[in-house]
Amino acid sequence: MTDALFLIGRIVFGLFFLHNVSNHFLNLKAMTGYSRSKGVPMPALATLGTGAMMLVGALSIITGLYPGVGAALLVAFLVPTAFIMHNFWAMSDPQARAMEKIHFGKDLALAASALMFLAIPEPWALSLA
Repeated sequence: MTDALFLIGRIVFGLFFLHNVSNHFLNLKAMTGYSRSKGVPMPALATLGTGAMMLVGALSIITGLYPGVGAALLVAFLVPTAFIMHNFWAMSDPQARAMEKIHFGKDLALAASALMFLAIPEPWALSLA
């Protein structure tokens, strides 16, 4: 039962990132513009690179193939993203500040979840490894 619950959790966690990957690749122009507005250097390349990090990380978590690498990629994406893209402390508009604060917290909570995956011994149950 616990193996099945762990698999369901991995799938749901990974699907969250796969959805966001689709935004990075299918809405590249808009995502690049958003990155540019936040001062990200080489925003198109950064958008594609972070999309690739999320894609590999999500598939790794879902399948259980090299999950430590996948979790590390997600942490490496999420922590800088929280501070660079969701810098709520720099917002003067109260609504924008509130929204960025929510996204900042979400990114750090997801990073913490990915860190917990690093504590689980490999190979994972019900994985392709």
